[in-house]
Amino acid sequence: MYEYIKGIVTEIKSNGVVVESHDIGYFIFTSNPYAFNEGENYKVYLYQVVKEDELSFFGFKSIEERNLFLKLIHVKGLGPKMALPILATGSIPGIVDAINRENILYLKKFPKIGDKLAKQIVLDLKGKLGEITAVEEVEDHDVVELREVLLGLGYKDKEVSSVLPKISSDLTIEDKVKEALKLLLK
Repeated sequence: MYEYIKGIVTEIKSNGVVVESHDIGYFIFTSNPYAFNEGENYKVYLYQVVKEDELSFFGFKSIEERNLFLKLIHVKGLGPKMALPILATGSIPGIVDAINRENILYLKKFPKIGDKLAKQIVLDLKGKLGEITAVEEVEDHDVVELREVLLGLGYKDKEVSSVLPKISSDLTIEDKVKEALKLLLK
């Protein structure tokens, strides 16, 4: 099993990225390929799927994201390709909170997750995601400042938390605020 790959993202596709490492291009399924930038170096944490007719890599920008993915794919009826959209459309703390609070409606908003599967996710994972909640651990100064600005503008903490992961860390604080406001107004 591979732990991670370091390399340059050479191509971004709708369902993943190509990471070149030592002159080999690896296609990696990711929850949000557009969180990566072409031509930049990344350390992508991996999960490898080996089947009779398939060898696939699933990649994550953080260990916490991969850990949640690993928990999700162990739910009966939920495979790797169904778990990725959950990570793409929800924040990790939001997903963990929804599972621990048995918020079936929140879980049903994800693609291909119906009432039965949402209940199965809660049944299998409630109370078992403690180590994953550490994802909110150390936020850099800009993220804390951005959160305060958006809360000061009257947005709810839940709304702010949902857009923060979508904001590029490469932007200035002013551009981060602009980008967050665009996402919040959609």
